[in-house]
Amino acid sequence: MFESDAALIDAMAEAARAESVAIARRLAAVGELYARRAVELVGCQFWCTDPFEAVAAEVSAALNISRARAGSQIRYARELRERLPQVAAVFAAGGVDFRLVQTVINRTSNVTDEGMAVLDAALARVIPRWMKLSGPKLADRVDQWVAKVDPDGVRVPPSVEESRYVEVEATVPGMAGIWANIHATDAAAFDQRLDALARTVCADDPRTVMQRRSDAVGVLAAGAEKLLCQCGSEQCPALGEGGAAPVVIHLVAEKATVTGAGDNPGYLPKFGIQPAESVRRHCATAKLRPLAAPIESQMGYRPSAALMRFIRWRDLTCRWPGCDAPVCDADHTVPYPAGPTSWGNLKQYCRSHHLVKTFYCGPGGWSERQLADGTLILTSPTGHRYTTEPEGARLFPGLGPSTETPAAAGAFTPETTTPRARRGLVMPTRKRTREADRRARIDRERRICADMNTARQVAHARLLGEIAAADPPPF
Repeated sequence: MFESDAALIDAMAEAARAESVAIARRLAAVGELYARRAVELVGCQFWCTDPFEAVAAEVSAALNISRARAGSQIRYARELRERLPQVAAVFAAGGVDFRLVQTVINRTSNVTDEGMAVLDAALARVIPRWMKLSGPKLADRVDQWVAKVDPDGVRVPPSVEESRYVEVEATVPGMAGIWANIHATDAAAFDQRLDALARTVCADDPRTVMQRRSDAVGVLAAGAEKLLCQCGSEQCPALGEGGAAPVVIHLVAEKATVTGAGDNPGYLPKFGIQPAESVRRHCATAKLRPLAAPIESQMGYRPSAALMRFIRWRDLTCRWPGCDAPVCDADHTVPYPAGPTSWGNLKQYCRSHHLVKTFYCGPGGWSERQLADGTLILTSPTGHRYTTEPEGARLFPGLGPSTETPAAAGAFTPETTTPRARRGLVMPTRKRTREADRRARIDRERRICADMNTARQVAHARLLGEIAAADPPPF
């Protein structure tokens, strides 16, 4: 494919430039789409599902990415289009990569509109020389230019209080990781509590200290007082209550896996696939409940508990393209009462996409069609079609459609949709617009930065005064 080593180098450089050009083109398209939708949806800024959310729904579907990632694409696109057009031009020509552009956007977001025109021109001239810089050095260079143009616009690091978080995510099948940044006193108490629980078993327990601490997290979450000892002795001095869980978690698996006749994995919402051995271990003390599709449609609007349970396990996550939110609403494909409340006419949407589908539908908006097997076909305002399948039914064929197909499985058409203008009357609203929230954040950070700059100036003036008042050294 490559005739020489030089051709390899040329291919690398050409591919890097092409990558930058492609990303710049994508962001330019996102920015143009947002600009058009902002005009079309003027007056909707106070809607909970505002123009930003409407565009994010289109972007996430088109790129098959999450709502959060789509929101980031919109923010980058708007900054390049509205505040950094000259930097955007350098990016579009392949002169810099997305890493550098991303840093510029993040470090200049607090600069005033007046200062941005000067800063944009200055950065466009110098950033091609910054490609070799590391991340921290690159941020420092941008901050230096921001300080020249608008000293109060330099980004300040978040306070210790603002950086608190706890994340729990799947790692490998059957396991999960916990990452947190919490108050040191809380961490000390948590650490001591794990040690105390790890010591509630007898000396013959086969687990290591770290394994017992790991198991203690589940006991702590359950609100129990001690670990269950695994020594296996009926005379164990640590026998007693322990590990009983007042919390409820749901896991789905095939009957053959539970009984040991099969080894197909189970599924735990948010944490994904669970090995067969993990399923059987949990099922040994769990309450088992069969899961099947209710045959008949319901008369009312709200689905029964049994129907809702089936829909949740059949779909597992939000059915919007690119979205995998686990907490969702049940949505009628053919709106009630024209469409019945049945498994063939229901699917899951997270609250954000439920609102998008409900309030941005009809002529010129979103439309959808649900097939008998649960497959959902979404048509966007631009006419593009996106298809999603129920993930639970794919993993567990027993959650597929029954032999009786509800008559409701059909098209979601403009004739069955309330006009968008009237639906806006019942759209949940926000207290202030997204732009007002952004301005409030910028104003707060600018005040903090201004106070820091003033304090530095006062300290510098005091130092100069002390130097001037001091006796000169002997010569």
